[in-house]
Amino acid sequence: MKTISQLAELVTGAVVIGDKELKSTGIEHDSRKVEDGTLFVCIPGIHVDGHKFIPQAVAAGAKAVLTTRRDLTVPAGITIFCVPELQAALDQIVPFFHDYPARSMRVVGITGTNGKTTTSYITRAILRHAGYKVGLIGTIQIMMEDEVFPIHNTTPDVVELQHTLATMRDKGLDYVVMEVSSHALAQNRVAGIEFDTAVFTNLTQDHMDYHKTLENYMLAKARLFELASQPGTKTGKTAVVNIDDAAGQTMLEHASCQHLTYAIDRPADLRATEINVLASGANFTLNHASFGQMALQLHITGIFNVYNVMSAVGAALAEHVKPEVIASVLRDFASVPGRFELVKAGQDFSIIVDYAHTPDGVENVLETARKIAKRKIIVVFGCGGDRDRTKRPIMGRLAAKLADVVIATSDNPRSEDPEFILSEVEAGVNETLGSKHHEKITDRREAIFRAVELAKKDDIVVILGKGHEDYQILKDKTIHFDDKEVAREAVAARKEEV
Repeated sequence: MKTISQLAELVTGAVVIGDKELKSTGIEHDSRKVEDGTLFVCIPGIHVDGHKFIPQAVAAGAKAVLTTRRDLTVPAGITIFCVPELQAALDQIVPFFHDYPARSMRVVGITGTNGKTTTSYITRAILRHAGYKVGLIGTIQIMMEDEVFPIHNTTPDVVELQHTLATMRDKGLDYVVMEVSSHALAQNRVAGIEFDTAVFTNLTQDHMDYHKTLENYMLAKARLFELASQPGTKTGKTAVVNIDDAAGQTMLEHASCQHLTYAIDRPADLRATEINVLASGANFTLNHASFGQMALQLHITGIFNVYNVMSAVGAALAEHVKPEVIASVLRDFASVPGRFELVKAGQDFSIIVDYAHTPDGVENVLETARKIAKRKIIVVFGCGGDRDRTKRPIMGRLAAKLADVVIATSDNPRSEDPEFILSEVEAGVNETLGSKHHEKITDRREAIFRAVELAKKDDIVVILGKGHEDYQILKDKTIHFDDKEVAREAVAARKEEV
């Protein structure tokens, strides 16, 4: 516990109205999570103003509120902790409140457009096999050893993130493996975290609605390497960087710590050679000065997964994991939910579900599918609403170029009209389609059923965009929707018709 005065000392210009020596038992910006003694943070959001929930927070036990408004009216006995700028104050006080939990664990941060999730899962598996207790914070979920918790953002905000890290520390975890998004870096959600190893996977077009330019997006990613290079309580920090990617050089320029580079096409500290991509997996040789050569036969396929493996191996080497431990894990590693995941329902054709939602992701998955396809590739895909519009026609062009049958459909339209989104996708599809079969089916369930209906023996149905997600975000509601479930239902329905 910390007193309000202790917290206020960290913030220039802070004013406390009420009991300065009040001890806070927690910090929350969600009134539903408030407990007795909580400091309630009043966030003036775009849609909802947190100040409106002060009565609920007080009723739940809040004893103080953090706000930018000195003239705030609060119930008697409630302390007002007023600061000039809310986010800057949270960046200071929240890590301090939790006694900087990241300092008590090793932290591996992974950033990049694609590959973060697979890299984080492989890294976690390697560290656990090495005997460490490991937590994971990522796109799919939060994991504390074998315990699983839901997550709403790839990298949570500073309040939720620091609370999660404190819980991991208190459970005695040795490591945290984190996916670190560009939004999180730009918004400093990772305030108070010292990264031991920072990993860069790749950079392709995404989030232009937020960052506006690719340069801004790249520099947001580079922030991770600046953070890993800052002096702190830890030593021996390492930047693990893919130098086949043009943005890799920028990451290295922002990293004044140790460098460990990896590549396929260029000379690097860690290289993959003799690569053979198969339907059943990928065979290649890893080369590094610490172990010479390591021949691998993986159960995951695709050239993109060769890069993901190298990024995880680079992180493991930076953390001084023995090569034999690394090799053992890689030979057994099977899959990550929603990442080139096979759906098996007794059908005589393949169904692959993947999270790919960027041009590069679509291209990687479909090119990999092409290498293993015996017959036609049928792709079902869409683009999310309230997100980067510029990638929609690009993804449409790639789908039409690389697949044999294209079914464009809805994918988390959010506040946008699904038909409008699809019109922008269609512009790209029609540029490249030629004489190939194409359908536009707005209803995603209907689109998946149609793809399964069209599939013949040895075809591959590729369903893109949602991967592990089990929901569909519509304008006025969020509904349950799981691509894998729907695909199985479609196969079952097809069997009944026969």
